[in-house]
Amino acid sequence: MKKVYLPIIIIALAITISCNSSESKKTDSSVPDLTITVSKRYLNIPVSQAADRAKMTFTADGKQTKEFVIRLAPEKPDYWVFWDISKYTGKELKISYDGNSSGLKDIYQDDKIAGQDSLYNEFNRPQIHFSSRRGWNNDPNGLVWFDGEYHLYYQHNPFEKFWENMHWGHAVSKDLVHWEELGIALEPDTLGTMFSGSAIIDKNNTAGWGKDALVAFYTAAGKKMTQNVAYSTDRGRSFTKYEGNPILGPDRDPKVFWYEPAKTWVMVLYNDNYLIIYNSKDLKKWEEKSIVPGFYECPEFFELAVDGNPKNKKWVMYGASGTYMTGSFNGEKFTPEHGKYFYSWGSQYAAQTYNDVADGRRIQVGWGRIEHAGMAFNQMMLFPCELTLRTTTEGIRLFCEPVKEIALLHEKSYSWNDLTTASANEKLKEVKGDLFHLKMDAEIVHGLGLELFYKGNPVVYYDGNFNRFNGAPYICDKPGIFRFSIEVILDRTSVEAYIGKGKLFISEQLKEKKSDEGLAFKGDLKIHSLEVNELKSIW
Repeated sequence: MKKVYLPIIIIALAITISCNSSESKKTDSSVPDLTITVSKRYLNIPVSQAADRAKMTFTADGKQTKEFVIRLAPEKPDYWVFWDISKYTGKELKISYDGNSSGLKDIYQDDKIAGQDSLYNEFNRPQIHFSSRRGWNNDPNGLVWFDGEYHLYYQHNPFEKFWENMHWGHAVSKDLVHWEELGIALEPDTLGTMFSGSAIIDKNNTAGWGKDALVAFYTAAGKKMTQNVAYSTDRGRSFTKYEGNPILGPDRDPKVFWYEPAKTWVMVLYNDNYLIIYNSKDLKKWEEKSIVPGFYECPEFFELAVDGNPKNKKWVMYGASGTYMTGSFNGEKFTPEHGKYFYSWGSQYAAQTYNDVADGRRIQVGWGRIEHAGMAFNQMMLFPCELTLRTTTEGIRLFCEPVKEIALLHEKSYSWNDLTTASANEKLKEVKGDLFHLKMDAEIVHGLGLELFYKGNPVVYYDGNFNRFNGAPYICDKPGIFRFSIEVILDRTSVEAYIGKGKLFISEQLKEKKSDEGLAFKGDLKIHSLEVNELKSIW
């Protein structure tokens, strides 16, 4: 991009630079602030990870409107981030920075974000998982279905590729695979930054904010943790924070849902090493009912039919790690019957499930703690999965399988039966690309090992001596018989494996490739069936 530099005008001790176009830049590194007349949608800001974080402030109409910390690049940036400034259109916006302010000269406004031409096509961008355009993401928040859309709010730092400045980002999908990022839903305020929470649809207007208001509950992390509420009457696009905030404290990570038998709202909060259950009739006043020990942050709590039988249901409670208990619930107290068990292993953390899904499925999205080297964004969401309860030889267990909508991404498919390791590897030479969905029924004939390789690295591997898949303990369905149902999703930066039809879910970061070899098996195997689907990008 061609850059036009304005001359510096020094008047007494005050220096003001007006940048009235997206090309105008400030040049004097000693200037402590920058003033622009806003005429474009985005402010593009250069970032350097070598720079120290310092406070940046936006001021409009003489009032401070935004404050955050950022590593403003004093010279050549590592990457660019952006902020939507359209609400200031026609106004003067002053940008102040407490650190090395020489990078202010490179900030510019435009109707495109820096790098938009390559957006979603970057070499390390997940192609079948949601990731934010820029910045950092962690916990999914506010998962709710409403009016044909799956809402995904999430913990987000829009100003750097590492954790800080917690906002709620927002994306929507009509099919759980194709996502549209809408922007920022909740910004930090005087009560603190925006930590994790959940969302519901107030179908009966119990809070008085309107029938079918989308209501978000979140933790504000200021001098102390407090629970707060905001509501939306425009399908989750914008929120009004409740004037009576905070509604509770000092716990964390509110999960809220409607409990129909008692006609009451239920909130589950994390505190210390236990979860607290509250009830409310109006979403504003909450009464503590009971506690459940043994959990850490980001609670989830929901009911599922066992083996699909609506007459036999159990409640499932888990925390951020995914370790869970099953039991009964009367609207006020959860009585654990079994657990804690685990169903997931690897990168998944702080997974949350959707409220109000139209077809009744319990759909989960987890934070994938996966680095994205060389990118202007970091971390991702794991592929949405459906949770079920099933009876096993060890008892009732939670199962996790990718949602059926993954079939929308199938592009070219292959299917074979009764293969040896050698014949399977020969068939796999036909398969091209770097995005895959595999299903297999594989058995170890001799020895104790099964491995699926990709680009020279094992992505799924079983050790029959220690009964472990990718390091996770796994009990075979039949004693001494090493035969497994395995489903695998491969993206550019991640692998997800579902063992035993989802009895164990594994998510890991892909290692740097050691070879150009594609998919290949190792071990003395009989592959009863193998299905491979090449996938198209969600973008």
